[in-house]
Amino acid sequence: MVMRVGGLASGMDIDSIVKNLMTAERMPLDKLKQKKQVLEWQRDDYRKMNTLLLDFRTELTQMKLTTKYRARTTTSSDETKVSATATSAASQASYSISEVTALAKAENWVTSSIGSVDGTKELVAQMPGFTKWLDGAVGSKTLTQKGTDPLSLGVDAGTIQEAEFAKMSVKVNGVSYQMVGLGDTFDSTKNQAKIDKDGNITFSHTIEPNSTVKVDYISVAQNGEKYADFSIAAKSSKGDVKENFLISSTETLNQVVNKVNSSNAGVSMFYDTVTNKISLMQKETGDFNNGAGNITISSTAIDEAIANVADPANPTPAETDAINIARAESFIISALKLDKAATPSIVTAGANAAFTINGLETNRPSNTFDMNGVSITLKKTFDANEGAATLSINNDGNAVYDNIKSFVDKYNTLIGAISSKTSEEKYRSYTPLTDEQRESLSDKQQEQWEEKAKSGLLRRDTILTGVLTNMRGNFSQPISNSTTDPMFKQLASIGITTTANYLEGGKLEINEAKLKEAINNNPDAVEALFRGGGDSSAALEKGIVHRLYDTVNATMDKLKERAGNTFSTNQQFALGRQLSNIDSSITRFESRLVQVEDRYWRQFTAMEKAIQQANSQSNYLMQQFSM
Repeated sequence: MVMRVGGLASGMDIDSIVKNLMTAERMPLDKLKQKKQVLEWQRDDYRKMNTLLLDFRTELTQMKLTTKYRARTTTSSDETKVSATATSAASQASYSISEVTALAKAENWVTSSIGSVDGTKELVAQMPGFTKWLDGAVGSKTLTQKGTDPLSLGVDAGTIQEAEFAKMSVKVNGVSYQMVGLGDTFDSTKNQAKIDKDGNITFSHTIEPNSTVKVDYISVAQNGEKYADFSIAAKSSKGDVKENFLISSTETLNQVVNKVNSSNAGVSMFYDTVTNKISLMQKETGDFNNGAGNITISSTAIDEAIANVADPANPTPAETDAINIARAESFIISALKLDKAATPSIVTAGANAAFTINGLETNRPSNTFDMNGVSITLKKTFDANEGAATLSINNDGNAVYDNIKSFVDKYNTLIGAISSKTSEEKYRSYTPLTDEQRESLSDKQQEQWEEKAKSGLLRRDTILTGVLTNMRGNFSQPISNSTTDPMFKQLASIGITTTANYLEGGKLEINEAKLKEAINNNPDAVEALFRGGGDSSAALEKGIVHRLYDTVNATMDKLKERAGNTFSTNQQFALGRQLSNIDSSITRFESRLVQVEDRYWRQFTAMEKAIQQANSQSNYLMQQFSM
């Protein structure tokens, strides 16, 4: 640290002198900082242009899709009977539905009265008529498969009732696994699982790491716990599904209902407190079992009694008695009355919609179905005497026009922004403000100054002017490929031309009548003009959208090389490398300025000491002469 002595001896303002000298010395440093600021402004301007191009490229990606050119509109002669919507894949067609003899229905079970039940209280106290609770505690755990480590329920050894495996449930990522006994051999083609008495779980095949495994199990009763079980099997559009349910005697009816509704059984249950009945309905319509009923409700005891019948066609009286006893003692039938064979229970079978379309009698499991890209909804039954409902599928020219107009508007916005940036006035006398200059200006003055200093940084930039030129060429060059109509090779042929004002940089304008005429009379040709020949490497064969996409993509790559993006390091783009070099120069120059300032202070300090010494000698001589 250099000792600094002020002008005590000389009477000079050394601080001000050094400050003024350093102001002159710092001028090159200010130039470096101004150059850095200009490069940062340029970098930011390039990135803004790149963002605009990215937005336009997103629009181009959408314009590559057929949905932009094949919008469809549907009309129904009688919306009260039939309605429809159409995707872009639908062809222009007409459908006549002459009659609907049946609407699709979901299978629905309504029980006889189960008595007055408080859905918030324990079942064991609510249903005294049901006495066949089984000994055991119901447990449920959700585990995560870690690597290849074996899964365990983490219960006390020997507490799982492994003999009751058929009642338990294992799901891996929501997919149900078939439970098999410990003595059974796994079928590697199926999803199967085993649980032993210690709570260890094994599978028929390796479970993927981080899989979620949900297990409902039965353990030995420790404090007199009781439980019941039942299953719901259903045939559906997704195939056969079966869910096992374990019910603790201390659970409530509301909890049972919630278990069923949140399961994969595909049914919806509720208890009506007015009629004291339960309704169970399949969540989808249709007959998936050839009229034999989609839903089967059972319990393990019932299944075992049925499995023990030697000849299902001719069961013995003892076998029939065993089945009836199992049914009478089951929770699902005895307590909840879900028994379609019992009176006065009501079961409405699932049914398909039956109708005649264009003279063809057919059926569907749902009242809403797809036919050749058209989604048709049947709303009521009617016969031929009531008159047919006609559906017409036509091209939606207005929607296609709006899509093309939106694309043109976004293109005009893009080139307007780029043209404005590349033609900005350059004010060379306005350079970035130094710290000292900022101190002398108000906030408003600083803002106005910087506005001019930032202007024109990308004036006549070759990358940006080049993309404007290339995009104008993309539009103007004719297109010739296997899908293009010879009469529609250029945009002008469908009413899209460049504006007469050259100052607008090549903006497009639309002749609405001409474009709509082309869309309505030859939609395929309009589509081919924009998106045809996408797989071709020849520029003349590519549709306008593909040409523009290639041009924009190449320009974005150039801008990224020049200015990077928010995730780039300085060494990854040209301006960044210049900024790094300037930062290094600034660091070196600031170190040099410290040395220069120290040198000035050493010189002035030495001068002060010399003056002080001379003054001391003069005072001494004066004293001697006066003696």
